[in-house]
Amino acid sequence: MAKKEHTILIALICQVCKTQNYITKKNKTENKEKLILKKFCKRCRKHTQHKETEKLD
Repeated sequence: MAKKEHTILIALICQVCKTQNYITKKNKTENKEKLILKKFCKRCRKHTQHKETEKLD
């Protein structure tokens, strides 16, 4: 039998300009809260906070 997938694809959106910059994986069973990372935004051209969303564009 095949195992259930516990990892899901998520998109990271810049909190300043609201653009989707990164796509990553997350283990849904280990991390229940939303992921917030400080990443480089190409549009803002500086490091800003990026928040998780499940909607992939």
